[in-house]
Amino acid sequence: MSTTTHPDDMALLTPVQMAQADQAAIVMGIDSMALMEAAGAAVARAVCARWSKRPVLVLCGPGNNGGDGFVAARYLQGAGWPVSLGLWGEQGTLVGDAARQAALWQGLIEPLSVALLDGAELVIDALFGAGLSRPVAGLPALLIQALVKSAIPVCAIDTPSGVDGASGQVLGVAAAAALTVTFFRKKPGHVLLPGKLLCGDIVLADIGIPVSVLAQVAPATFENDSRLWLAAYPWPRIDAHKYQRGHVVVVGGAVMTGAARLSAMAAARVGAGLVTVAAPAQAWPIYAGALTSIMVSAFDSPSMLADILADHRKNAIVIGPGAGVSDSTKAHVLAALATRRACVLDADAISAFASCPQVLFDAIRGPCVLTPHEGEFGRLFLAQGSKLERARAAARQSGAVLVLKGPDTIIAASDGRAIINGNAPPDLATGGTGDVLAGLIAGLMAQGMKPFLAAAAAVWLHGQAGALFGPGLVSEDLPGLVPRVLRRLKRLTPALGS
Repeated sequence: MSTTTHPDDMALLTPVQMAQADQAAIVMGIDSMALMEAAGAAVARAVCARWSKRPVLVLCGPGNNGGDGFVAARYLQGAGWPVSLGLWGEQGTLVGDAARQAALWQGLIEPLSVALLDGAELVIDALFGAGLSRPVAGLPALLIQALVKSAIPVCAIDTPSGVDGASGQVLGVAAAAALTVTFFRKKPGHVLLPGKLLCGDIVLADIGIPVSVLAQVAPATFENDSRLWLAAYPWPRIDAHKYQRGHVVVVGGAVMTGAARLSAMAAARVGAGLVTVAAPAQAWPIYAGALTSIMVSAFDSPSMLADILADHRKNAIVIGPGAGVSDSTKAHVLAALATRRACVLDADAISAFASCPQVLFDAIRGPCVLTPHEGEFGRLFLAQGSKLERARAAARQSGAVLVLKGPDTIIAASDGRAIINGNAPPDLATGGTGDVLAGLIAGLMAQGMKPFLAAAAAVWLHGQAGALFGPGLVSEDLPGLVPRVLRRLKRLTPALGS
């Protein structure tokens, strides 16, 4: 929960954008050779900080990633490390800064081979960087496979070779790194699975590229952090009352009553002034007997639900948790969307439109957040590509903020912005936690947060609460943990929280 992080620090650059940042720095007068020197030196420092001196093998590719490897090898050799170096290709075919750095290396340059691994106790992977565009094949693939089997620790430069920096996908084969050193800004592949699992610890090194180049690059993808949305967080004001903090309506189901109750408690815990569960008449006694601070209103037809929603002060609506996949759920969703108030559609509210997704998309005319997991996503959308590409495409198609849930949840806006969340512990993978998330999002929107930032904040708070509890977590633990997370957040940001 850093208070010193600037939003620009959370920008994630695709390999293409990173190349643009490099070029912008060069145009500003920063020498490209100096950038490569700083990158390789940063790798050497990171290696020395983590490992004691030992035989190290530097595997260099034919591009700038390999050039960084030559620099790291030179610095490590100068620090007294026993260094061997293998190159994929001929030194005479190297060009630009990579060729110049190779010429500065005073040691032997050996052709790439699996035999180079013999005797190595650490490998620096400088074969292919984040911008790899095709699967690793041939001798490099054989070497990486042998590296995996060897269990020799790896320090990767930029990304482990074979990991696509834009998507986190493995192109062919990749060896997991214990440490990855990257430069200026992280890449989406560092925080998206499976890349995140292959990068190990990540060191982000400053190599002298000015932050001002981000204005030219115009990043649209960010790693979720409180500084992205904290300035907009709706802390309660001393001169406000409950009606000014919003009123969330959670439309409950007749059978799975726990789901709506989880959403309702989450909305209340995150600060909504009032929360009402709209309950099917036959289930009203269950809801009313289980809830105290949450109001319960009964309905037994779409028109009665419309009457409950007619009060304009009820400014955020959650539908889906425990609703059931049925025509009545579909009707309730359309009634909620017709109000053009903030809506969060989760679970069955999404699946109910599997046969007619365009009906749902056409009905979205106000602020709306869809929160599917991968299975629900596939019922509505035909988007192809990486998870990030699919989330962006779905947000554009639906006109809603799309929260594609998972260990690397993506929050995507219809205008192309996206935030990737990385703080979710595996303990959140249990029934009902998504219902809590839906309530958190609605509670924040009810208090005036815009859908994109409300979704990002809720996903982050959800992850922090899960991490705070740890092993043994069940979904009903989460709402009660939200106040503790908020207290920590507010304590660390007194100027914004006062």
